[in-house]
Amino acid sequence: MSIRTLDDLLAEGVSGRRVLVRADLNVPLESGSGAISDDGRIRAVLPTLTALRDAGATVIICSHLGRPKGTPDPQYSLAPVAGRLGELLGAPVAFASDTVGESARAEADKLAAGQFLLLENLRFNKGETSKDDAERGAFADQLAGFAEAYVDDAFGAVHRKHASVYDVPQRLPHVAGRLVLREVEVLSQLTGEPKRPYVVVLGGSKVSDKLGVIEALLPTVDRLLIGGGMCFTFLKAQGHPIGTSLLEEEMVDTCRELLDRGQGKIVLPVDIVAAAAFAPDAAHEVVPAHSIPRDRVGLDIGPDTVAAFADELAPARTVFWNGPMGVFEMPAFAGGTRGVAEAIADVKGITVVGGGDSAAAVRTLGLDESAYDHISTGGGASLEYLEGKPLPGIAALEN
Repeated sequence: MSIRTLDDLLAEGVSGRRVLVRADLNVPLESGSGAISDDGRIRAVLPTLTALRDAGATVIICSHLGRPKGTPDPQYSLAPVAGRLGELLGAPVAFASDTVGESARAEADKLAAGQFLLLENLRFNKGETSKDDAERGAFADQLAGFAEAYVDDAFGAVHRKHASVYDVPQRLPHVAGRLVLREVEVLSQLTGEPKRPYVVVLGGSKVSDKLGVIEALLPTVDRLLIGGGMCFTFLKAQGHPIGTSLLEEEMVDTCRELLDRGQGKIVLPVDIVAAAAFAPDAAHEVVPAHSIPRDRVGLDIGPDTVAAFADELAPARTVFWNGPMGVFEMPAFAGGTRGVAEAIADVKGITVVGGGDSAAAVRTLGLDESAYDHISTGGGASLEYLEGKPLPGIAALEN
């Protein structure tokens, strides 16, 4: 894979030049207040932005946030992000109230070397996510018109064939930013010749969401530890009662086939924290995984499972983790995720947290981020990379 990097662009000189940076600033906002509850993705793009500023570039930043329907929607505005970004950069970040309209053009014209502008949410424009090449291309033409060079530092969006990710780099000299380069370098270690034992930990709610990566990794890994809501479909496939726990009935046969194909590689929970209801204050108890009461719902893996998973992880030299072990947002059901996360942190080898809810869990539970070799900013993108799927954003940078 041959991709030009930010260092290549800096070596050519960017002083006084306008550079468009596609960032992933899709951060969670608290309902009502609009406060940012996790600024991890903002902090992840800082090395690229500061390098451009220090080199004298005029930096125009674009990103999406949430899933608006192609028209402006105040609840998905990037305005709060501009404020937080400015705090972290230690410099003002101008904000355009549109993406390619009058405000964006006026704010861009005011910029001097070393200054920043954040455009409003890309997905307020239908062209960003359009499946029509012409409509998407027309929007890309407008975005590209703001700059003389393009930097993609939005790994969390590289699996999308969107205008700002796929079409803009075809219209400007383009490079990968610090974050994208780091993500690709780390994930490539997991798809090449990983150091063994190689252990993958998967959680989250649905088997169907992880089926592609399970099928891709099963021949490669030494152990595949499965927790979270998806474990109940596997337990059902083994013939165990799962009470009212989450179940994908249509995936039971698939899980049975995966267990047969895995030949002992797939490790399932041995105990479950089962609750009377899906609620933070629900009565709950630890029960064997093979006999969950019919009126109980599984909301976390139990302590014996945490210990068993920790035993599997201890000798590992490569670990990839994607998906929480339980409903970690509720303190009563966060123990499984915390325990497994701590066991991964203790591994004497490369440890990769695969973005999404796993990264959110590390920060929400107050764990030491530096204990992991890499925390990805792209849950979906990291999974598709490991599946071997072509990523449009990466392909565009290679061209």
